[in-house]
Amino acid sequence: MSSFEKNLSEGNVAKQLILFSLPFLASNIIQSLYSVADMLIVGRFSGTTSMSGVNLGSQVTLILTNIVVGLCTGGTVLIAQYLGAKRRKDMQETTATLLTTLTMAAIAITVLMLILKKPILHLIQTPAESFAEADRYLTVTVLGLIFIFGYNVFSAVMRGMGDSKRPLYFVLIACITNVVLDLVLVAGLKMGALGAAIATVFSQAVSMITCIVVMIRNDFVFDFKPSSFIIKKEKAVKILKLGTPTAIQNGITSISFMIITTLVNVIGGVNASAAVGVVAKFNSFAVLPAVAMGASISTMCAQNIGAGKWDRAVKTCKIGTVIAFCISGCIFIVAQTSFEHILRLFNDEPEMLKYGVQYIRTFSFDYLLMPFVFCINGLFTGAGHTAFSMVNNMLSAIILRVPVAVVFGLVLNLGLTGVGLGGPMASVGAIILIVVFLISGRWKENKAL
Repeated sequence: MSSFEKNLSEGNVAKQLILFSLPFLASNIIQSLYSVADMLIVGRFSGTTSMSGVNLGSQVTLILTNIVVGLCTGGTVLIAQYLGAKRRKDMQETTATLLTTLTMAAIAITVLMLILKKPILHLIQTPAESFAEADRYLTVTVLGLIFIFGYNVFSAVMRGMGDSKRPLYFVLIACITNVVLDLVLVAGLKMGALGAAIATVFSQAVSMITCIVVMIRNDFVFDFKPSSFIIKKEKAVKILKLGTPTAIQNGITSISFMIITTLVNVIGGVNASAAVGVVAKFNSFAVLPAVAMGASISTMCAQNIGAGKWDRAVKTCKIGTVIAFCISGCIFIVAQTSFEHILRLFNDEPEMLKYGVQYIRTFSFDYLLMPFVFCINGLFTGAGHTAFSMVNNMLSAIILRVPVAVVFGLVLNLGLTGVGLGGPMASVGAIILIVVFLISGRWKENKAL
């Protein structure tokens, strides 16, 4: 067993879960921090037009990243179950297949996005004032997709093996690099959204290259030699079977938020777009306890299910859900009582402040619901039921999130207060379906191996 591998199917459940999830949570916090740094520095030194450009350009990039992260879920679950079942050769072949497939996908998506980026920006009703900024940001981040994808793939593989610490170190390197470059390019050279994009891509490249060097020097399961980039058909089919539902789910969820962004652009223009951009950055922190705990539950449950320890998997889910809810409840209180002060850190434009407060008032209720959605779905994913999570999230996004936002925000003329209701209503719908699936008992069948 290499230094990257850790058995999560033995020992105290609560201790194992906390020790595994904390580095994962810290990694996500730091990753969100340098995303916030882009918006904060751009807002302070380039104004709301550049803020809107960064928000819209980054949302398009985020859709692509979330789809890739979803595909990685298939690899993470497989690797974790193979590790729990002590099937090392299968684990090696899965890793090689995952890395090769996503490298090819990154190249193909980059070419496609360079062709489609302007039509996409027109489609989402990008305000004319911020179109050029959004275009510049999106062009650079698309060219750097190989680095953005690479970091996420490596992190997924390491977490599947039970190592959540090294991804933390790599993202810390990216964060420091990003903030320094933001200060130089945006604050110093006044490059606006373009400078923020260059900082993001360069920092991801540094992180990914450092990650590869460390892996090679520490007997990682994949050696990065050209001959090692292979695709095993059986493993590719399993990765796609498990990962495609999550990729579609992530894509649909991201697209639903993009539709809401389009609605916001129609309602309030640049200032509303900038405000929702700040809320999105705050939200990237607010969802982290639920997301990190859900992903940790998924990995830990996968290893335990692979080892045949279903009771231990259920206990992991219960403990993780309680922890995530307690943290998310505190974040909800902050959002309800102090959000205007957070907005002022980015920009003190009165219209932007008004829109931001309106939106967070209703949207933040989602923070009380997300722990149940992410954590229980983590249990289902660990057992290979990624298709259920996909259907659940697609239905909640298509039937509830977008229609509720349109009806209350536009039709009933409640503005961003109404748009914000879309998030919590979607989670309510998702929880109802989760409870039905739990009661049915069908989740207890291992769909991965």
